[in-house]
Amino acid sequence: MPGPLDGFRIVDLTSMISGPLATMILADQGADVIKVENPDTGDHTRAANNARNGFSASFLNNNRNKRSVALDLKKPAALEAMLRLIATADVFVQNFRPGVADRMGLGEDAVRAVAPAIIYVSISGFGETGPYAQKPVYDPLVQGVSGLASIQAGSDSERPRLVRTIVPDKLTAYNAAQAITAALLSRTRTGKGQHIRLSMLDAIVAFLWASDMGSQTFVGQDIPQQEAASFIDLIYETATGPISAAVQSNREWAALTRALDKPEWLEDPRFKTPALRQRHINERLIMTQDVLRIRSAEEWLDRLTREGVPCAPVLTRTQMLTNPQVVANGIVVETEHEKAGLLRQARPAARFSGTPASIRRGGPGLGEHTAEVLAELGYLPSDIDALERAA
Repeated sequence: MPGPLDGFRIVDLTSMISGPLATMILADQGADVIKVENPDTGDHTRAANNARNGFSASFLNNNRNKRSVALDLKKPAALEAMLRLIATADVFVQNFRPGVADRMGLGEDAVRAVAPAIIYVSISGFGETGPYAQKPVYDPLVQGVSGLASIQAGSDSERPRLVRTIVPDKLTAYNAAQAITAALLSRTRTGKGQHIRLSMLDAIVAFLWASDMGSQTFVGQDIPQQEAASFIDLIYETATGPISAAVQSNREWAALTRALDKPEWLEDPRFKTPALRQRHINERLIMTQDVLRIRSAEEWLDRLTREGVPCAPVLTRTQMLTNPQVVANGIVVETEHEKAGLLRQARPAARFSGTPASIRRGGPGLGEHTAEVLAELGYLPSDIDALERAA
């Protein structure tokens, strides 16, 4: 059964992570995503380390379910082929630095001339205007400018720390995928396409505001120094390994005292209310940690669960693969790639009851589908040979 985006075609001129992950999400959901790459090198992630048989894990994990077309867009015949391809598409996505697509002959005006109702998507690092617009951008730079590194440090007075995964890149991808779907839905009602502009900085600042910008919310009041909730992460050491446990309500606090055999904590004036427990969070977490050290993770998780305390084991990446909850939900799957062999990946996260997303093919070889796609556009075999020789 086809996915919910079956019948939509997306021309993907992106590379690295933010753009390719966005279009892979849509490809998983059934869209025909045609990835157009430079025939010399292709997507930069093709050259990443951790590879097998010429396919890097980074490329495979952001480009499955796509077809690859190799075109040297500096050549007029290849640019013409690109515009013919765009004329058949619903969405065009590029993540060049602002102004580059226009200089290539693939700006919005040129694209809309052949596809008037297309959804044109521009993904950038810092946005299309302002003093940083032309800066080269990588994830750590956005973490720094957005305030995320300061939040990760725990306090504005501490040395900023990076989140050890590329949150801005990946969050931009999810924002882009949602926005593209919304624009396609709007087009079904109005018949009109539109231009989606999204920067990594936009995505992260909006993401942070939901939970981390309370002190910046009320205009006209003094902004207090942003401080950490605690200098202790909610990761506790036990006799056998780390666990996480968190309590908010009075009911959960009482449950924790039962699980830890510490009924006297209920009478401690520092912990009588949620507000007081937050004010004295460091003392509370140190006391909790001291108790949890004396028994195994397995015993504590059993006791905490029986009492109704939110808790879970803290796993390594390898341990996560065989965790019973991960296994029960079928989150990690294995598929066979024609060249790279047996792969392990996360399945599409959202599950549709009537139009399931699926992994239909692995990440493509560079230019693997050039002849196939050009034939769909009406090119004769001799024309295809000429284009490929010119590349």
